[in-house]
Amino acid sequence: MDILIKNGFVATSKETKIADILIKNGKIHTVGENITDEAAKIIDATNMLVMPGGVDVHTHLDMPFMGTTTSDDFESGTIAAAFGGTTSIVDYVMPKKGESLKKAIDKWQKKAAGKAVIDYGFHVSIVPPVHKTIKELESLAEAGITSVKYFLAYKDALMLDDASLYNLLEEARKHKILVCVHAENGEIIDFLTKRFLKEKKTAPIYHAYSRPPELEGEAVSRVIKLADMTKTPVYFVHLSTKDSMREIKLAKKDKQAVFAETCPQYMLLSENKYFEKSFLGAKYIMSPPLRRFKHCDYLKKSLLNDHIDVIATDHCSFNFNKQKQRGMRNFTQIPNGIPGIETRMPLMYNEMVVKMGMSVSKFVEINCTRPAKMFGLKQKGDIKPGKDADIAIWNPDLIWKIKKSKLHERVDYTPFEDMAITGKPVIVLSRGEIIVENNELKVNAGHGQYIKREISTLAY
Repeated sequence: MDILIKNGFVATSKETKIADILIKNGKIHTVGENITDEAAKIIDATNMLVMPGGVDVHTHLDMPFMGTTTSDDFESGTIAAAFGGTTSIVDYVMPKKGESLKKAIDKWQKKAAGKAVIDYGFHVSIVPPVHKTIKELESLAEAGITSVKYFLAYKDALMLDDASLYNLLEEARKHKILVCVHAENGEIIDFLTKRFLKEKKTAPIYHAYSRPPELEGEAVSRVIKLADMTKTPVYFVHLSTKDSMREIKLAKKDKQAVFAETCPQYMLLSENKYFEKSFLGAKYIMSPPLRRFKHCDYLKKSLLNDHIDVIATDHCSFNFNKQKQRGMRNFTQIPNGIPGIETRMPLMYNEMVVKMGMSVSKFVEINCTRPAKMFGLKQKGDIKPGKDADIAIWNPDLIWKIKKSKLHERVDYTPFEDMAITGKPVIVLSRGEIIVENNELKVNAGHGQYIKREISTLAY
């Protein structure tokens, strides 16, 4: 069915204007004024904000981790994303130690097929032994995967050494693969963690104390230098500190191909959450951890000043009951991760546009357009003829509160409970089909399709 969206404030990364959008065969056909099509279904968007569907390039769905599995799978996770105005995700494939990348990717394809309600792509994480997996980089493009992730944290599990990183950077450049980096100094984290456990300091706050902000800044600095030596673009995931952003700014000033991602939690929540009584601080255990408010404020300023490129979620949901509670006597046993796939866009619209005066076009750029370009989703993230008709229609004046009971994430809490929000997506389209309307899901599991991604147009 053709759809004609009438009289909305159409927002792209370039401009916001009142316009109509004609959708044919799942694609944006025409954007302009006074468009007519007698055969099309009309959506009256008067006084509504019409923007591209969000692109979340950092999710962990149905992922085994720390002795359990994330509570959201590709069905519940993508349903939640859709209600939050997100229409595409890029999820991280996590191979087991010694498992081939191909086998792990095939496993993730089976997890997602027939379940996702929005379109999805994959990154793949590089885990030990690197000398085997690095040989598979050349074949990743055939699977539509043009980015990999490297961990400098989680010693004796995911962490790799600097020599392996250097080797990976060299090989990635040959194949135009974007290297994503979890930047923390895993050696010092391991040292501090063992010290705290020996001293019987096991409460949730010691998770944060074992990962001080300086260790993220040091790791970012180290990676930037290695990337400069190899002339390889790098993308830093979930940055959380002022220390890191100072390094990013210097590298960008020197015209180095360095990109920064952060998440709503690092701008809106502080490490004070770890002091909540009755072990409730465990709800906020993630890596990197929450920081002091001075870091939150610095990240928001960095976002306004164009030093942060992308907002993602690092959605990695574990229930408080039974899953987070595994670590009641030892913070190292608390599964790391929080939910956020449904709340990203509303939280950021409320904080950055409503409160801090960011333009709607800038909001679209960091949540939709630039993530799509960064990770080779050429049909996503923009409203112009030929693009997939992935569109979110927002009521920009709707005032509401985030409540776990009203969300669709399959988890027993939200870190953002009771936050007052202005602005909410009310109609969401994926490839020209309405998937959310009147607070109801309009499609079945399996609507979402796998996206074969292309080489990053921003990195290479």
